[in-house]
Amino acid sequence: MTKLKRRTALIAAGAATVSLLTGCGAADMTKQASPFANAKGSKTVTLSVQSWVGAQSNVAVAQYLLEHELGYRVDTVQVDEVPAWDALSQGRVDAILEDWGHPDQEKRYVQDKKTIRRGGGLGVTGHIGWFVPTYLAEQHPDITDWRNLNKYASLFRTAESGGKGQLMDGSPSYVTNDKALVKNLKLDYQVVFAGSEAAQITQIKQFAKEKKPFLTYWYAPQWLFKKVPMTEVKLPPYKDGCDADAAKVACAYPHTPLQKYLNAGFARSGGKAAAFLKKFSWTTEDQNEVSLMIADQKLSPQDAAKKWVDSHPDVWKRWLS
Repeated sequence: MTKLKRRTALIAAGAATVSLLTGCGAADMTKQASPFANAKGSKTVTLSVQSWVGAQSNVAVAQYLLEHELGYRVDTVQVDEVPAWDALSQGRVDAILEDWGHPDQEKRYVQDKKTIRRGGGLGVTGHIGWFVPTYLAEQHPDITDWRNLNKYASLFRTAESGGKGQLMDGSPSYVTNDKALVKNLKLDYQVVFAGSEAAQITQIKQFAKEKKPFLTYWYAPQWLFKKVPMTEVKLPPYKDGCDADAAKVACAYPHTPLQKYLNAGFARSGGKAAAFLKKFSWTTEDQNEVSLMIADQKLSPQDAAKKWVDSHPDVWKRWLS
């Protein structure tokens, strides 16, 4: 996210959705990158799949069109966010289609080494925040102001939170500011990691089914909002630079246009595939439509992509022109 930091790994949906490559906190598979990545003269493309369903939706649709409209073979590799930049720089993957902001990597590889090129905006704006279920916000309207969170800390206590209110995060591998925020805002809360996006979704659904209180790190775009309405807690306003020092962060996460990045060699010589990926841009609604099919309706990524492609030719044909 522009500094909207989200650490590697935010979609493995657990055993039920392992085939989806969904799951925050997925293992780094960089070393298993396709041998065809960046192969000169071959019609192959290797795409990095980040570990959350929105990113998987991008790749599923891009893969479908590259294969069925442009005649490429597409390999996909699930790589955590920071290692994905290393793999991209080395040509072990050709493209990252959804990056939430890694300024250190961008400076190293785009500005200094010039081994990675910007691929343009994805068309989707990302935002991380703290959320409570809307049914709780309706019962306690002032709970959506961070200054009132300590008053309600007892509502969020769990066996894992050590007598404090629980702030539920996903994977320990995410880059979040939450521990610093809790400390710097002097909140009586404990960050508790669910372990993955899938585990976090399972917990949120269970809390919602029982109409229990919960406070969670969450992000948009995300299909779960359609199933479990949530209301954002207002943190101190984000201002440029307020998150520059990770230990001193005391502000909200920004809203950030998500970006694509290409290996520099692939950007130069990737032909129609590179041109297509640079033009690939869709809306939050488009992405959520595919994500909902994959994560909630349990369609395979390929079937979800085909269904979306069949019903939105006016969108994707622009990417091929």
